[in-house]
Amino acid sequence: MRADQRRKLLGDIAKLAQHAVFGTISETYRTCGNPGCRCHGSGPKHGPHMYISYRSAEGKTAGYYVPAAAQVEVRSGVQAWQDIQQRLRDLAEENRKHILEAARATVPRKATGRKRST
Repeated sequence: MRADQRRKLLGDIAKLAQHAVFGTISETYRTCGNPGCRCHGSGPKHGPHMYISYRSAEGKTAGYYVPAAAQVEVRSGVQAWQDIQQRLRDLAEENRKHILEAARATVPRKATGRKRST
C-alpha cells in the first residue's frame, strides 16, 4: 500500500470516528396500553420504534431506545461505524502483507541440497 493510500485510510477513520455509533439497529411495532386502540385489533401497530443493540464490554447484549428526533443521526453513526470497520479491515490486510513481505526479505534462502548443473 502506498503511503498516500495509508494516510487516506487513516484520515477516513479519524473523520468517521467523529460520529460513529456502535451497535445494530432494530425496529419494532407495538401495542399500546389503551385497550380500545386500533393496535389491539386488526389495525396497524404503533411504530416503528428504533432500538440499538450491542455487546457490552462484559459480553452481554445491551441496548437502548432511540427517540425519533435522533434517528437520522443515529443511522448515520451506525453506518459510520460499519465504514470504519471496513477501512480497518483494509488497513489490517495491508499491514499483514507488509509484515510478511518484510520478514521474507530478511530470511536467507535455504539451500536445496541439489547441485547446479553448468
